Amino acid sequence: MIMGIRGLMSFVEDHSNEFFTDVKLRDTKIIIDGYALFHRLYFSSNLELRYGGDYDSFTDVVQKFFESLFACKICPYVVLDGGCDISDKKLNTLKDRAREKIQMAHSLSVGGGGYVCPLLIREVFIQVLTKLQVCFVQCFSEADRDIMTLANHWNCPVLSSDSDFCIFDLKSGFCPLNGFQWRNVNTIKGTRDRYIPAKCFFLDALCCHFGIMNKTLLPLFAVLCGNDHVNLPVMETFLSKVRLPLGAANSKGRRHHRVLGLLNWLSRFADPTEALDSVLNHLPKKRRGTVKELLCRSMEEYVQAQGRLQDFFQHGAYTCPDTWNPGLPPWVLAALARGQLSPFISDALVLRRTILHTQVENMHRPNAHRISLPIRQVIYGLLVNAPPHVRNVAWDALPPQPPTFSEVERINKNIKTSIVNAVELPKDHSDLSKLTELSLASRQMLLLETLKVKQSLLDPVPAALKLPVAVSCYWVQHAEATLKLHHLQALLLGMLLGPLRAMASSPEEKAVRGGGAETLYAELQRVKAPPGTRLDLDTAHVFCQWQCCLQMGLYLNQLLSTPLPEPDLTRLYSGSLVHGLCRQLLTSASVESLLRLCPEAQQLYEHLFSATRSCAPAELFLPKGKLNSKRRKQKKSGISWSENRVGTTLNARSWHEGSNPFELLMVETLENEEAPELK
Repeated sequence: MIMGIRGLMSFVEDHSNEFFTDVKLRDTKIIIDGYALFHRLYFSSNLELRYGGDYDSFTDVVQKFFESLFACKICPYVVLDGGCDISDKKLNTLKDRAREKIQMAHSLSVGGGGYVCPLLIREVFIQVLTKLQVCFVQCFSEADRDIMTLANHWNCPVLSSDSDFCIFDLKSGFCPLNGFQWRNVNTIKGTRDRYIPAKCFFLDALCCHFGIMNKTLLPLFAVLCGNDHVNLPVMETFLSKVRLPLGAANSKGRRHHRVLGLLNWLSRFADPTEALDSVLNHLPKKRRGTVKELLCRSMEEYVQAQGRLQDFFQHGAYTCPDTWNPGLPPWVLAALARGQLSPFISDALVLRRTILHTQVENMHRPNAHRISLPIRQVIYGLLVNAPPHVRNVAWDALPPQPPTFSEVERINKNIKTSIVNAVELPKDHSDLSKLTELSLASRQMLLLETLKVKQSLLDPVPAALKLPVAVSCYWVQHAEATLKLHHLQALLLGMLLGPLRAMASSPEEKAVRGGGAETLYAELQRVKAPPGTRLDLDTAHVFCQWQCCLQMGLYLNQLLSTPLPEPDLTRLYSGSLVHGLCRQLLTSASVESLLRLCPEAQQLYEHLFSATRSCAPAELFLPKGKLNSKRRKQKKSGISWSENRVGTTLNARSWHEGSNPFELLMVETLENEEAPELK
């Protein structure tokens, strides 16, 4: 959710004719706030919000957006926020947003409204940028100042939804995303030149509206009005004592009392120093020093950044600003800038604190991220041995203690901070700066051991799907009792979407396959759950758990320099599809009937199913009646089903020789409801 300065964006939009200029954007560079863009594209494109992400549909929207820019010879440079800086000054804001997200996720889960981004949307967005060869960079912390500095260096506009860009003095202006008509590309009459209609905000227009107000007063306005960095109760004391002039008090003025009043009040002062002194005079003397220091520090968020993003885009080198750099190894800094490591990693490194984002899940169950805790503990184990400079920043002042990390997570419909121990790893993994020097075999072994899967199981699986299948093997071993066979089948069928799309577009499709891949691809699109369909919370929760496993599996794989190939996330999971497949598999369809049209897809599915089947607990394959009987026996003996299944794998001999993987023919040991043989 884009926050910025409270009430400012709606204020300037209400005065659109005064503050905005209509422009025809073409033949220019443009600096794009990546975080704002992927939120805007997902939420404004009528995409499903309850099923965990329709990443394939989102991918298509992102591609069309950039195709519109390319058609108008607009050269985009996307700048993404990084993690939190050392001060962690936005922690309270982030916690507030986490609480809001939980409430919206709950609302969506029970059929209400809300806006919750899918868990892997950032990773999908980055993959689309890479495929389209769109230049992008991931900043080391918040990106706003870097965006402003780069836009002014290149004298080009900024595209965002963040009202902070109404405060920055941008030479070529700020284009809000909601006025950027990229779906309405026009042609200049009498030419072939194409353009995107847009509205552009200029700071000069705002200052002129308030009597040629000094631009340098605007940062003080931002912190007084309330932004993501400052929300002091003592400011309410100032606002209650000062008489804010509203000017012409029309209906719009009453709606934006604080914004309009503060701007009118500040316009009386010659410079920020004079205005700040007046603010402090309205406060208790004992608070003035502390408040002044905080306000001055917050106002610095609106001055030019130290970093030079143009160096990264032109030469591939991005120097980390001294104010942020905690002495991380060069390979970590380079990977962060290229988006090859997530801000989750930098938060864990710099702050020893991470935030686990809530999905549309069952709020009565433990949060879905609990399932991936063992993976995160390994990640923390790799990060705990960071260089001394990093440790000094966050925790060297503390007495010696076991390596722990804090996680902000959902509990019921609120948040809590949990303390998590890092896993102690072998000595050859103890130096983060040399982690990339470990052999491929060592890095792959650590990844697969963490995911509890043997390399031999992945041998028949295509390279692009090895990591998702390995993650799925972990998932079936750790998921709650609500995981059913049709969930696994639907998930694996959904993984066929990308390969089928590639088959359908190949020259051999009709000649060799007779159009089977194209027909099956179209059938899977038809199966997608339509909007408004009732959400099965148990199904939603197990797929949320899978996405949590995949997210942390991806992050661990990236931290280990991808011992398994990074999967194509853009067509790997479609929430509408897997939920629709679950309904089909429970009612009329069978896996075999769906795949009969395309033998190649059926063979691929068999490889995926065989690998995950070998790691799945026996209970997943028991007929419903026998499963209930088994649970009753375990209940009498005091063993919970989830406790019994962890670490259990189903031996390949548990299946009749020559049996069809789509049939559930169980051997005698399972029919007698005895524990399966362990591998």
